[in-house]
Amino acid sequence: MGLKAQLLQDMKEAMRAKDKVRLSTIRMINSLIKNAEIEKRGELTDDEIIQLLMKYAKQRKEAIEMYEKGGRQDLVEKEKAELAVVESYLPKQMSEEEIRELVKEAIEATGASSPKDIGKVMQHVMPKVKGRADGSVVNKIVREMLANG
Repeated sequence: MGLKAQLLQDMKEAMRAKDKVRLSTIRMINSLIKNAEIEKRGELTDDEIIQLLMKYAKQRKEAIEMYEKGGRQDLVEKEKAELAVVESYLPKQMSEEEIRELVKEAIEATGASSPKDIGKVMQHVMPKVKGRADGSVVNKIVREMLANG
């Protein structure tokens, strides 16, 4: 079953269960997908939908940070609930240890030796972690491993 069909089915279930947070989040995701399809002038693939969901999840995380700094615990809880719904549609995220292993292989494969080679390593790693790891986390690990040489 495709991601769009899964979202539609889950939306119906959320309506029946009267799960307001899940329902509103899925509706928001559906509207994001619809807008992206209008922009693209065609159907989105599951990979494109996952990219859209990752972007949306990142926005939720940034909002949580901002609300925590502002002392708005009520909004933090709301955003965390939405984030949990969004993440349920994303592929399982890689652990830091798995990312470190991929980065280590990429450093060996590219012959990178200094922080100047971050670009080479990132180009090698990112296609492998697509949808399963945040780029900023990967970048942090690459920088750390190249700095320690």
